[in-house]
Amino acid sequence: MLKHKYIDRICIIVMVAAVALTILFMNGKSLGIIPASSAPGYETRLFNKTKVHTVDIIIDDWNAFLEKATDEEYSPCTLVIDGEKFSNIGIRAKGNNSLRLTEKYGLDRYSLKIEFDHYAFNSYYGLDKFSLDSSFQDNSYMKTWITFDMMEHMDVPTPLCSYTWVRVNGEDWGLFLAIEEPEEAFAKRNFGPNYGKLYKPDYKWLDEENADVHLRYTDDDFDSYDNIFRKSKFDITDTDKQRLIDSLKVLSTGENLETAINVDEVLRYFTVQVFVVNMDSYLGKTGHNYFLHEKDGILSIIPWDYNLAFGTYSLGMPNPINDSTLYVNYPINTPASGEVMRKRPLYHNLMKNREYYDLYHEYFDYLVESYFENGYFENFIEETREMIAPYVKKDPTAFCSYKDFNIGVDTIKRFSLLRAESVRGQLDGRIPSTIAGQAKDKSNFVDASSVWLPDMGEIADLKNNRKNK
Repeated sequence: MLKHKYIDRICIIVMVAAVALTILFMNGKSLGIIPASSAPGYETRLFNKTKVHTVDIIIDDWNAFLEKATDEEYSPCTLVIDGEKFSNIGIRAKGNNSLRLTEKYGLDRYSLKIEFDHYAFNSYYGLDKFSLDSSFQDNSYMKTWITFDMMEHMDVPTPLCSYTWVRVNGEDWGLFLAIEEPEEAFAKRNFGPNYGKLYKPDYKWLDEENADVHLRYTDDDFDSYDNIFRKSKFDITDTDKQRLIDSLKVLSTGENLETAINVDEVLRYFTVQVFVVNMDSYLGKTGHNYFLHEKDGILSIIPWDYNLAFGTYSLGMPNPINDSTLYVNYPINTPASGEVMRKRPLYHNLMKNREYYDLYHEYFDYLVESYFENGYFENFIEETREMIAPYVKKDPTAFCSYKDFNIGVDTIKRFSLLRAESVRGQLDGRIPSTIAGQAKDKSNFVDASSVWLPDMGEIADLKNNRKNK
């Protein structure tokens, strides 16, 4: 039995405190209190962008892992991140074309996927999965780094990233870009505890129609959207499937789009996407390399995979188009042929709405002014170069030389500044902003003949790298 002369007073105080805490919990967001799920510990640790982190991989037989890398099967390992050890972690190689070509040319600098909860209930301060990007066909080491920074600048939900110096079993392996994988931790951080569904639409065979990858509504049959549903990051029900199909149906009509699309956010995404001339994307021939988020029937698109951006995608084609002036001036209003655009409703149907079209231009104006014309971009590039240069210089598995790295940085900087100049001209009406208009008049094009696109990275670098081994 409790015996205390102040027991009644204590009980009242406890009850008042409980009520206060309940009110605080219910109204925390409006009061500026950030839930723990939206500010996870990993955000300020591994993904602190102001320094190069260390990731040590401890694995029983690294050579055996490399020999089976293209199988993309997980192996157990121990990770030491900035001095902290994490055991029983899953690791595998990752990639599509990059994985195949790295093996083809006898190299072993694979991009890697790290899964903390593959074998056991583990996490890194709330993070479930991240990747280590090898900077394949990116001599600057900065294509994804820059694009993600631009996406963040435009308030688009974007995976976190940071540079890491990777060692394997105590030996230096190289400089990689750590990237937060869009899975549960990413979804909680960006969309809260009721984070909705996340998909990574992708084709099985490129020569098929792949209408679902392009987010085209065809019918109400679940099987017609297998390229979306089989790539779900979370368990989904028939109700989830029907909700997404209903959103695609609305998108297909071009009307009342705000009932099915996060229009403002998607427009900001496409502003950056078009600026960086990423043709290995939703707006390209393949129509993939993005994540799709759905919550309460509202769709948005998440950025992913930029190693072939800044006009370099076509360098790997059977008939390469090495024309820097073409890509620097690439039209912002028709960033693909009509045949492709009509099959990309998430862009095309938004652009047919005059209000959204005008807002898209406003976002381009903001991006050019606030990111490029005020000196921010140049400072960002040079600060990054200064931070990573010592690591690139000693990178034992690099796809390029230290000299090529510096040329690559200079090239991507020049390309981007000239691109900003052209976009400004397109917004002002001095430069045509459509493919048809540019076919008739190139008189005011920004001259980008000083830019040699292969300096940002190409397949030939892999061949040269093999010869130098």
